[in-house]
This record gives sequence, C-alpha cells and structure tokens, in this order.
Amino acid sequence: MPIDFLLERFADNLERDALVWRDRVFDYRWLLNRIDYWDAELETRRVLGQPVVMLEGDYSPNSLALLLALIRRRCIVVPLTEQGRGRRDEYTDIVKAEYALRVSDDDEVEFQRLGYDGQLPLYDRLRQDRHPALVLFSSGSAGKPKAAVHDFERLSRKFTKRRRNLRTLTFLLYDHIGGVDTLLYSLSNASCIITVSDRSPDMVCRAVQTHAVEVLPVSPSFLNLLILSHAYERYDLSSLKVITYGAEVMPQSTLRRCHELFPHVELLQKFGTTEVGALRSESKAPDSTWVKLGGDGCQVRVINGVLQIKAESAILGYLNAPSPFTDDGWFVTGDLVEVDGDFMRILGRETDVINVGGEKVNPAEVENVIHELEVVREVAVYGEPNAILGNVVCASASLVSSPDSTTQRAIIHQIKAHCRRRLEPYKVPITVTLVDHHLYSERFKKIRRAVPDSP
Repeated sequence: MPIDFLLERFADNLERDALVWRDRVFDYRWLLNRIDYWDAELETRRVLGQPVVMLEGDYSPNSLALLLALIRRRCIVVPLTEQGRGRRDEYTDIVKAEYALRVSDDDEVEFQRLGYDGQLPLYDRLRQDRHPALVLFSSGSAGKPKAAVHDFERLSRKFTKRRRNLRTLTFLLYDHIGGVDTLLYSLSNASCIITVSDRSPDMVCRAVQTHAVEVLPVSPSFLNLLILSHAYERYDLSSLKVITYGAEVMPQSTLRRCHELFPHVELLQKFGTTEVGALRSESKAPDSTWVKLGGDGCQVRVINGVLQIKAESAILGYLNAPSPFTDDGWFVTGDLVEVDGDFMRILGRETDVINVGGEKVNPAEVENVIHELEVVREVAVYGEPNAILGNVVCASASLVSSPDSTTQRAIIHQIKAHCRRRLEPYKVPITVTLVDHHLYSERFKKIRRAVPDSP
C-alpha cells in the first residue's frame, strides 16, 4: 500500500504521542485505529477507483486520519483549508472533484458528492500506476491559481529514511508544500504534531511552552512579528531545538536578532516550491542567509543568476497550465541567487526586481536596509510606473508605535536619509507610505506591492 512505511512506523510506536489538538493528546494507536475506521467508512460510501476528493479543513484528529486513509486508498486528494475556501468553486472545477469531505472546526465530517467525473489526462497516468496523488494550488497572486499534481509515492520517497524524532508545531497547513513536508517528516519519524487554533505569536509561544515543542517551522515575517510582540518573554521556550524558516527572503536584521534571542536554537533556512517539493538544506551559520541546497534525488544549478532544480519529487504537471519544466527536466524557480562555492544566497523573485532607468533594484536589499531602523515594524518595497525612468522605488512601512503626523513626517525623512547613506541613489525610495496594518498575507508571507492604508 502507498503508506505502508508510515503505518509500520505507527505500529512500532503505538504509545507515542501522534497529535495534540486543542490540548488533547492522541497517540499512534488511536491514529492507526482511526485510519482503519475511515478506510472502512470510505468503502461503505463507495469512494472507489481512485476518485478525486477535496478534503476541507484545518489540522484535526479526523482530518489527519482522513488524509491518510484517502492516500491509503490511492485517491487523488485536493487539500483545501480556510485560506482557499473563497475560491472553492473555482478549484473544484479545475480539479474535477467527485467528492468533498468537509471537516468542521469541531472535527465533525460531512460527505458530499459533487457533479464532476474526475477525468483528466494527468489522472490517467496515476490510475494506470495505481499511485495516490496530492493536488496543491499555487497562491494565484499573479493570476489564475495553478493546480500542481504530485504523485504521492514520488513525493514521499525521501521520507522512508528515518531521521530525528522531534515534537513539531504545524504552522504551515497541508495545502502548502512546506506543510506537507513538515507533516510527512513528523509522521515518518513517529513524532508528535502540535496544532494551534490560530497562528498569533502568543498562541504559538503558549503551545511551545505547554507541549514542549522542539521544532518551529515559520516564515521570516512571523519571526519579525514574534520579535516585535515580545511574546517570547512571556513564555518558556526552552524546549525549542530548531527554528526553520522559508517561503520568502529572510531580512538579515531579523535573522541576527533571532540568533541573539535564541542562541541555543538551530536556525535552519528551508527552500521548496510547489513544483519540486521541499529540498534538504544546510545553513552556513546560524546567523547566515547562505544555504546549501540539494541532497539525494535532487540537483540544483544556477543559469543567468536564476536557481533551477531537478528533483525526483517534482510534480507530474499542472492541470490547467503548460508544463513548467525545461526540455531536459529542470524547473526554473524564478528566484535570483548569489553563489559562493557550495552555498547560495536567495535574493528574491526575478519578477519582483524593479527596473529603474535600466538599473535593477532588488526589493529585499532595500527592505534589509530599512529594517535596520528600530522604529520600523515591517516594510515592503515595490515599483511604481514612471514616465521618465520606467519605474521608481517605493516603500510601505508600518511602525513599532503610532506617532503623530509631525513625527511621521520626521520618520519618513529618517527612512529616506538612512537609505541615501546606505544605497545607490537609484535604489532609494522616492515615496515612503506609512500604514497601520500588517504587510503580510494569511500565510505570513510578505505582500510586496502597493498597499493602500487601511480606512
């Protein structure tokens, strides 16, 4: 069966904690029994023949057991969390889902038959090989979301090797490649998964303290928010052994501050994409943004400053877009990098680069400089059209405190003056807009575009 190696790990660790949900602990014996229960229930409801099933819900006991039962039955599973429910009808049409299984906030499960037949060319290959699949959606921030089809057996192959058993908090959900990586790593090592009802700094820190969390996988934007909230001072975080971060460029100032606050915690940069999965990584030093990527079943190369990846865990393709791979099988990530021997530093997305009169400006570089000012809470740099230069650099910033209008003008002047001292003239923001709201998405990933102030 597709998850035999996982079920064997569970059976060898029946008494070990598998999941913490709403402060209740469920062991691997319970999880195995619940997978069997849902397997039988799916059989009774005639969920047969590798159908396309949308699984809607956050982490909970039943959603986890259902996910594993569906994969065990070689289904094509489309995870959908609260963040994607606004586009549910659009997603359902793209994937041609036959069933929807909705798991409520109270862990109740609702079955629904949908009006599609689950027939698409990419599914034919999976059914011929009798392999289960995960269909993950891109964010769709640049247009229509792309539905990426992962052969689960290929995606999970690297997890058959046993690694460290560490209690891990589920910050990213299982509709995101980083969340899938965290989940499979934890389950394959019979580790405990700790869930949270919301992802605020206080809730996350409380979970770390209460349930002895050892691994905290988050984004740089969340780490910046954690530092500014001082939530780390209100809870005992001594159980933490590893903080992993990814999904966006890490500001050097944020990483340096994390290293100062958590000197005994390993800070590990992660990298992955929906198309190729999450790569094994090694940070050059705890306070360094240089990272080595690769490992078994994965190759990396840099062409014209852009990272490319070839991986055994790559998707079969998109359901609603052309293949993203080169003729020789490489995925062009669109991420700009610098290379130093075996290590590289990720500079940001190629599409985020601002062309100012023929000069290229990387927003992350400007953001790093502005982040050096203690008055700044968050900053996002972006380009605006200009009739003479093509584009000019602009910035939106939120502040640590809420000063009056006179002080705000002084802070804007301070930001520009600091940039003029540290950057070439064409990189200095022409306009700086102060906002009173966060500059990150629901996934705690920076929103790098013009953001209007909140009403």
